[in-house]
Amino acid sequence: MKKIILSMALTIMTLSCSGQNNNTEFGNGNIKVSIEQGSGWLHDFPIFWFIKKKNAPQIAIWSEDLEGNFLSTIYVSKKLAKQSWIAAGGNRRKESLPCWSHAQGKQYSDGLYLPTKDEPLLDAVTGATPKSGFTANIQMDGDMKQIVVKCEFNHSVDFNENYPKDAKEGDTNYSGGKMGSGQPAIVFQTVVDLTNGQQEFKGKLIGHSSPDGSDGNLYSDISKLTTALNIVKEITVYANK
Repeated sequence: MKKIILSMALTIMTLSCSGQNNNTEFGNGNIKVSIEQGSGWLHDFPIFWFIKKKNAPQIAIWSEDLEGNFLSTIYVSKKLAKQSWIAAGGNRRKESLPCWSHAQGKQYSDGLYLPTKDEPLLDAVTGATPKSGFTANIQMDGDMKQIVVKCEFNHSVDFNENYPKDAKEGDTNYSGGKMGSGQPAIVFQTVVDLTNGQQEFKGKLIGHSSPDGSDGNLYSDISKLTTALNIVKEITVYANK
């Protein structure tokens, strides 16, 4: 029995390390969104007993106009886009990337602003999050000179003393239960202005998402976040126009 369990553990560990490439580039276009991973990019996710795997974060990248109106989804990590969560216990993980999910505005058959297995996002805007070095490209409309690029990042089971696993549904710090987020998703914003000839724009951390995913609001107070602040080191948007 011990040999069988050990074999299963080794298989899971092997699968968790396969299919990941460094310096992954996604999509085509004249605007490049470059994400440099921080020290907390990979996070331990429990499989069973003492076995854990290193998980990269869930990510959403999208564009808005200067008034905050949603324009397009650039990239969403596959687990949310296809609802292919591991060990989520039926949780649709609305707490994972709620700023993006509410911004895109599509409400699905179960009332949530999340893709379903029956209605997944198109492959053109989805993919597995790489272990490091992530770049997404978009084609900016020739008539548009100013856009806002937003990026949202979240880890599963990234608990701390402010967002514990035993928080109860309805509590202000509830984040989906023992297989939920723990600390809420963090959100970066980059304002791209092509009117002055500038070609490089730095992203700024502007807050965190709803802990339980019940709304798409942005919360600017990040004082209760710890390890979540280390997911991303830097975001740079490059314009090639």
